[in-house]
Amino acid sequence: MAMNIEAEIRDLKRRVGELEGSFGFLSRQVQTVHKDLLEFEARTEKRFEQVDKRFDSLDQKVDALDRKIDTKIDGLAKSLPGIVGDAVREANLDRDKRR
Repeated sequence: MAMNIEAEIRDLKRRVGELEGSFGFLSRQVQTVHKDLLEFEARTEKRFEQVDKRFDSLDQKVDALDRKIDTKIDGLAKSLPGIVGDAVREANLDRDKRR
């Protein structure tokens, strides 16, 4: 019976050793994956910051263009009655000269 206990103790020690080895391997793998994830997160944040800056710049350019277009349209709206009036007067003068 004593030999069975000693054999079981050796077997348990062996199995515990295998588990410890597996645990050590998995721990190193998890550490490596964690480190890689942190690096990936840092790179991703940097890229998103760059994209945000580009969108902000683009947004500013679109706003400036929108203001220019609004200014041109406002100017055209103010000038259009005069342009149309001049064109109608000129057409009437040409028509009167042909009569």
